Amino acid sequence: HRKRCRVNTDHLIRALVADNGAPQRSLGRWMASSLALGFAGATLLFAWKVKPRPNLAAVATEPRFWLKFVVTLSLAAAAMGLLLRLLRPGVRAGLWAAALLVAPSLLAIGVMVELVSMPAAAWEARMLGSNSRYCLTTIPLLAAPMLAALFLVMRDGAPMRPALAGAVAGLVAGALGAALYAAHCPDDSPLFVMAWYSLAIGMVTALGSFAGWRLLRW
Repeated sequence: HRKRCRVNTDHLIRALVADNGAPQRSLGRWMASSLALGFAGATLLFAWKVKPRPNLAAVATEPRFWLKFVVTLSLAAAAMGLLLRLLRPGVRAGLWAAALLVAPSLLAIGVMVELVSMPAAAWEARMLGSNSRYCLTTIPLLAAPMLAALFLVMRDGAPMRPALAGAVAGLVAGALGAALYAAHCPDDSPLFVMAWYSLAIGMVTALGSFAGWRLLRW
């Protein structure tokens, strides 16, 4: 009986993949369009409630400032590629899963440079920063429109692991929300990014996982 069920399941997966050739190609375009609308909503929310930091022009030449965007945007890009794979039954993650390691690797390099260049007495202050609580509330707030936009599209997909797909959607939205917040955040230390950006993105990822488990099950 188990063997027959597995054979039937494999046959169903192959049929879904065969039937969804053209629709799945358009799924990527639809998801990109929907995410763009969600990002536009998050940008309006940022302009209304958060706003860019006043000394943005002065810090625009500092590598630590740009590292925040490199880390968050590379994480969002890798997660987006993986998400599109997860929505296609029978399609392997491929190199997209490994691509998720790029962002933390870059951040780890930034943290090591920070630890080497700063005295040990300054490490704790750099990690705690001045905006940790605001970071933990604002990044999920900015991520919310994008997460909602992704889930609208994901309902038309067929993820075999809905909780994982939801978590990766949360990772996309959280990383993009963090990228927006980075334009406001006065704390540029990689230590701060490692501690608080990671925690805030993790919160959105956990929310996405729970929502995927509840909303994306077949």
